[in-house]
Amino acid sequence: MGGREFNAAESSLLERYFTNLDRPVFALRNLPEVVKGALFSRYSRTEKSLRRVLLDEFINEPDSGFERLAGAPSSADDMVAVRRAEDFYERVLVGYGDDSVAELAGAHVAVEQVSTLAAKALEDSRIGISPLEKSTRYVRFDRPGADGKYLYHRGAELRHPDYEPGADGLFATYSRLVEPVTSAIREKFPQEEGETDRGWKSATRAKALDLLRGLLPAGTLTNLGLFGNGRAFEYLITKMAANELPECQALAVELHRELSLVIPSFVRRALDDKYGRPAAERMARIRSASARLALSGNPASSPPSVRLLESDADAERKVAAAALFPYSNLPLDQQVGDPSTVLEALLADRANRRQRAPRALEQAQYLFEITANFAAYRDLQRHRMLTQDRQLLGTSLGYDSPPGLAELGKEDEFGRAVEAAAEFHGRLERDLGPAVAQYIVPLAFHVRWYFRANLREVYHLCELRTTPQGHPDYRGVAQEMFRRVEEVHPRLARYARFVDLGKGDELERRASERRIDEKLSAIDQRVR
Repeated sequence: MGGREFNAAESSLLERYFTNLDRPVFALRNLPEVVKGALFSRYSRTEKSLRRVLLDEFINEPDSGFERLAGAPSSADDMVAVRRAEDFYERVLVGYGDDSVAELAGAHVAVEQVSTLAAKALEDSRIGISPLEKSTRYVRFDRPGADGKYLYHRGAELRHPDYEPGADGLFATYSRLVEPVTSAIREKFPQEEGETDRGWKSATRAKALDLLRGLLPAGTLTNLGLFGNGRAFEYLITKMAANELPECQALAVELHRELSLVIPSFVRRALDDKYGRPAAERMARIRSASARLALSGNPASSPPSVRLLESDADAERKVAAAALFPYSNLPLDQQVGDPSTVLEALLADRANRRQRAPRALEQAQYLFEITANFAAYRDLQRHRMLTQDRQLLGTSLGYDSPPGLAELGKEDEFGRAVEAAAEFHGRLERDLGPAVAQYIVPLAFHVRWYFRANLREVYHLCELRTTPQGHPDYRGVAQEMFRRVEEVHPRLARYARFVDLGKGDELERRASERRIDEKLSAIDQRVR
């Protein structure tokens, strides 16, 4: 192979699209996603190299529209070129690909000015979608829009005399408290010697916003970015179309429209009449039938809790057998090894949490039921390599008032605003139904959800989410999850030595901001 595979003219054509032309490992660049998907689709059915396939069957194929599509158009003809070339690439995908090819083409999408509630629906995909959402820790949410109004979802489904007054009251309290709470925190935690002004202000502002985020209603508008592959986006669009919230249904249409401009072949079926629409309608039917069958009552207020509902008494043996299996020639059920010795070999030398626990730990399974505030759920939902689901947001389980606010003398004002929102929620729930009424529920209120996780994910989640700079709410959940595992499987838990069961830092972000300053200083030194 090497550089001899292509002559000078061919190399000149190809070098724009690959990181190298003479080594067996290379990356693609400057190619539209539809071309990448079709290219890999054809690649799986030929003995040719990938670079040769691109040259022979795309660049030099007149019908592909490649020059207009992947070249450097001088005007806004990119999307026109995509549409003109679509038939060609569709033939390639139909002839040589299958559904898995859609995982090789991806897209970045920005979704702005959507409610926190809808953001949770977008972020609920476990595989194939990577989300990043605007942070309540670093961004103030009380900045008004161009119309001077607070930024929360105002859909037609929320036309109710109590909705906007209720949401405005929460935002007004949040806005009124931000400055005095920030000032009080800065008095309590004065700038230390050697601490930069940037780092101190960032850490104290984050503390203030952490204390106040519970006031924000679920209808609060947020921004998020999504990166995903074609197959994942197709399913996400179908799921959003099936969602009971009109906002999510509208997002399904918008996502489909925009993704059809960049990865059209891979989202074609998301809302079509043959596959997408029937699938969405079926999801809606299942939701309605399940809701009719589910028991309901009047749940009492419930404090934050982590309950371990299921664990495997035979977990140690299963983990040891799975660890030995790849190095044996015997069946899995004939693997015999002392769990203590095997675990020591697997895990004893872990030096930091980034040295991941091995796959064998996935043989140990746990089912947790968690009650915590919705803000904590919002953070922990991002752990997608587990099975989870939540109940609808409501106000019956009670809410958390941050202890730090009591120390600053602001607890009563926080409580009055949250309890007023609970009254508004009751009226919205009666008149609009429980799903739509979720928009007025502040993030401070408790929600109940479950996690089914394996031990490997427990290691990852608990070691990451108990770091001292983490928010106390989700730190508490992660700590309790680990304690429950430790109670039933102490030997399996003992190697998760980077779980921090301490109280954490009082000013959570101070140490992290100092490390950021050190990194910024090192970059400045290199630049000089």
